[in-house]
Amino acid sequence: GLRPSMDRTRETLFNWLQAEVPEAHCLDLFAGAGALGFEAASRGAASVDMVDNNSKVVRSLAAAKTQLDAAQVNIFRQDALSFLDSTEKRYQIIFLDPPFASDLAKTALQRLSAARYQLLAPQARIYLETARRGEAVWDAQHWQVHRDKRMGERRCLLLLPN
Repeated sequence: GLRPSMDRTRETLFNWLQAEVPEAHCLDLFAGAGALGFEAASRGAASVDMVDNNSKVVRSLAAAKTQLDAAQVNIFRQDALSFLDSTEKRYQIIFLDPPFASDLAKTALQRLSAARYQLLAPQARIYLETARRGEAVWDAQHWQVHRDKRMGERRCLLLLPN
């Protein structure tokens, strides 16, 4: 299928995850344009669940899914946190790239650590993008930082459950 152009952040991320993506069940929790999820799909992920609350965003994700012929992508119009509360699936890779000015990353990580045995496959990896200068939104009791890179105004991390 089509390959969206890679920005440096995505390139770094998929270098980190290249061994994990094939056959993985992935969750793109604040999907937006879906760049991370579609990239994972193009690299052989078994499934990619994309979640976004905005109906316009969901329509454009559906159009991109069709255009890219990405059959393993599932799109959910839902609040990200209620999706975490309701899904029955277990994920190897979760992409967390919520709006920086919100508490969503922190809250999502709290939900994931509370429900980790339901939601996270063994050896799961969480990719997190936050503001470069923001406080740490993960709790060191539950998560260890496996990779950490600052790029421009962003800080990109790969977290593993403790």
